[in-house]
Amino acid sequence: MKIVKRHFQIAVSSFLAWVWAASLCLAVPLAHALDKPADKVVLTISGQVSVVNVGKAAAFSMDMLGKLPQHTVSTKSPWYPAGAAFTGPLLRDVLAAAGAKGSKITAVALNDYKTTIPFEDALKHEVILARLMNGKPMPVRDKGPLFIVYPLDSKPELQSQVYYNRSAWQLSRLIVQ
Repeated sequence: MKIVKRHFQIAVSSFLAWVWAASLCLAVPLAHALDKPADKVVLTISGQVSVVNVGKAAAFSMDMLGKLPQHTVSTKSPWYPAGAAFTGPLLRDVLAAAGAKGSKITAVALNDYKTTIPFEDALKHEVILARLMNGKPMPVRDKGPLFIVYPLDSKPELQSQVYYNRSAWQLSRLIVQ
C-alpha cells in the first residue's frame, strides 16, 4: 500500500510541476514589455493598463497586432448581410498584452464615435480586433483599419442591436476603466 501511495504522490508532483512549467511558458509572451511601435500607431490602449510603451498607454502598430495569435470569424452582420471573414487577434489577447484590467472599455473610432463594451465581453465571447476582411487590409472607407467584430452568427443572443452598437469600426483607441 505504501508503494502505491508513493507512486501516486510522485505522479501528482510530476503533473503539478508540468502544469506550473506550462503556465510559465504561456505567460512569458504576455509578461514581456511592449516594444515601441516601429511604424504607425493604429491603436492606443489607456486607462487601467499595466504594460505601457508610449507614455502611460500601450500603443500598437498593425505589425504588432499581426504578431499576436490570429483568429478568423466568418459572420453575417447588418453591414455585410452576405457575410465576410474577419481576421485579427482576439480582443482579450490585445487587452492582456497591455495588462488591462477593468470592468468596461470605451472604444473610440477615428470619427470620435464612442461605445462602451463590458470588459466581460472580451472574456466571454470570441471578439476579435479585425485587421483583415476576406484576407485583405481594411481601408478607412471600408470600416478599417481596425474593426471590433463579434461572432454574431455563433450565438443568437449576439444578433441584437446591443452587440451591433459595440461593433466599432475605424477603431483607434480603447480606454479601460
